[in-house]
Amino acid sequence: MTIRHVEHVMGTVFSFDVRHEASERITSAIEEAVAWLHHVDALFSTYRPGSPISRLGRGEIAPEGCPPEIVRVLARCAQVERDTGGYFTLMPGGRLDPSALVKGWAIEHASALLAAAGARRHSVNGGGDVRLGASPEPGRPWRVGIAHPLRPGALAAVVSGTGLAVATSGTAERGHHIVDPHTGAPATALASLTLVGYDLATVDAYATAAFAMGSAAREWVEEQDELEAFAVTSSGVVWRTSGFHLHAQVYDAT
Repeated sequence: MTIRHVEHVMGTVFSFDVRHEASERITSAIEEAVAWLHHVDALFSTYRPGSPISRLGRGEIAPEGCPPEIVRVLARCAQVERDTGGYFTLMPGGRLDPSALVKGWAIEHASALLAAAGARRHSVNGGGDVRLGASPEPGRPWRVGIAHPLRPGALAAVVSGTGLAVATSGTAERGHHIVDPHTGAPATALASLTLVGYDLATVDAYATAAFAMGSAAREWVEEQDELEAFAVTSSGVVWRTSGFHLHAQVYDAT
């Protein structure tokens, strides 16, 4: 049986696909996961002047006066900033904004809530960042389409697998909105970069950082454990890291 739920929150659309017999426990888990997403939005929305992250950014409160979720996220962001040589930043454009990590972190926890309730066969998709649980059916993997950034309506590739985290950063929807923190200029070498790993909080944040790296992204990803990449450059050239096929099957549609 398939249970689907769509929720508009955090400025995007989240979709839940749960392959499990309906039960009160599963329904409650989905409701808890949805409530969690709204809770995260209330804490971390930079568009809400009264949110804790906005107040922290204005210096009205100190980190120790923030909810524990913010303290944990800020610590993870600091680690990602170190891991990526500063290509990930907590201060894009000089403004406190951990959004590049928050969405993946929120989805990862929502997925864990479903698994804890017994719904291991599920996927959670938040604006194209996806957490895949166990296979939807015995012997069949999930399939995640990657939009081609230069060909509207077309797919660049399809990732298939289970137990994966998939995140894409690119220009298809918002243009060149990712800035290289080292230069302050938009990152333009890539049109799209998709990372596949196992923890969506990390994968989501790393995808933003790797996109900002431009031509250096491939070498950097190759050096990371349990992380692979698929990219389309601004000129339309497609590349992938050497171990990508070990984590997921990819069918080029270019």
